[in-house]
Amino acid sequence: MLPQLRPARPEDIDALCRLELDAFEGDRFNRRQLVHLLTRAHAVTWVAIDERDTLLGYGTLLFRRNSASARLYSFCVHPEARGEGIGRRLAERLEQEALERNRHKMILEVRADNRRAIGLYRRLGFLPRRWLENYYSDGCAAWQMDKVLEASVSLQTSL
Repeated sequence: MLPQLRPARPEDIDALCRLELDAFEGDRFNRRQLVHLLTRAHAVTWVAIDERDTLLGYGTLLFRRNSASARLYSFCVHPEARGEGIGRRLAERLEQEALERNRHKMILEVRADNRRAIGLYRRLGFLPRRWLENYYSDGCAAWQMDKVLEASVSLQTSL
């Protein structure tokens, strides 16, 4: 059964904190930061959950006022759920969210040593635009990538 996607809720905080611990070795969000993203930031977070309501992944988009871009600020799939298409589905849902908010470009930063994530982003149409030396707290560089968003044919025909 395919995981369901839904907007994150404040009661997801504990599961989001666990996912951060399971998925990242460093540069994790802490509880306070996650609460801010869900309740006060100019952002939207979507989660992927299985039939037992277990959190399998999440993605957060940030929006700046008067900007045509959305920033993919955090994106994570549980290590045991990787390779099942969850990342693609979450990313596509976030792209739809950006378009619904009249954003026509998505920007992200990804660890230069995270080949799996870079591969996913490239398959989704993101292109590397800028090298960011010493971007992460452990000194790892990052690629800044972006994608111009276009409404899909099915979205256009449903309007």
